[in-house]
Amino acid sequence: MSRIRIGSRGSMLALAQSNWVKQQLLQRDANLEVELTIIKTSGDQIVDRPIANIGGKGVFTKEIEDALLRNHIDIAVHSMKDLPTELPAGLAIAAVPRREDARDVLVSRSRQGLKELPRGARLATGSLRRQAQLLHCRADLSLVPIRGNIDTRLRKLDEGEADGLVMAAAGLIRIGRAESITEYLADEACVSAVAQGALAIEARDDGAMAELLAFLHDPSTHAEVVAERALLKRLGGGCQVPVGARARVDGDILRMIGVVARPDGKSLCKGIIEGRSTIASEIGRRLAEQLLKNGAAKILGLS
Repeated sequence: MSRIRIGSRGSMLALAQSNWVKQQLLQRDANLEVELTIIKTSGDQIVDRPIANIGGKGVFTKEIEDALLRNHIDIAVHSMKDLPTELPAGLAIAAVPRREDARDVLVSRSRQGLKELPRGARLATGSLRRQAQLLHCRADLSLVPIRGNIDTRLRKLDEGEADGLVMAAAGLIRIGRAESITEYLADEACVSAVAQGALAIEARDDGAMAELLAFLHDPSTHAEVVAERALLKRLGGGCQVPVGARARVDGDILRMIGVVARPDGKSLCKGIIEGRSTIASEIGRRLAEQLLKNGAAKILGLS
């Protein structure tokens, strides 16, 4: 195949991610013709409501996946955390590149860290997971909703709509705004979203793109996100449920932390597990079962 059509959302972050994939392909084979096709998703069009209220996971991917199925594009580049745990029939994840920093970060106007922020400080986030964990950590904070791309959120912060933002480190790093970060949040404060910091290159499930994209695939990152997505699938979670998970591969061992919390932060269940990375999916399911047994079922309304 001499021509590759990449489907992408039109945000600065999505384009940075898709252009990175484009450059990797061109460096690998200068004879390739690689073009970007920008596709507007429902998540991009509806910006006045929380993601959980407009369909949760899938709102940033469905239209792009439809284009793949209709053969309008050859591959799609997604933030893996936007991708539902169940893919449409006929599609597959063809490659998972090496993960960027998976942590959440605080961007504060005063440059104060999470512990130093004054009582009642307004923190903006569009994530129930972040809201729940931050309130569990500091119930005195005021959590306010926010939507929009990274630049929009940073502008709203500068305009005084909040005292701080909590967002993904990976997004800021990928668009060259890492200098905005005040503090990287540890797992004790905020466990990141499932597959945060990872990319998914999606293609039709016919194997046509597998060999071309194989050089981009990182087995360790793949094992981590397989474990995290298995946990989320077992819990039945999406944007509507505050679920966090972070797996880390060290050699052939995968260590994983998971959390389920009430949106108000008053109840939180956390667990840790480890095992061989070759059974990543099983480890994720085991941790989900452990969380359900230890209180997550009640939080999720399953008992």
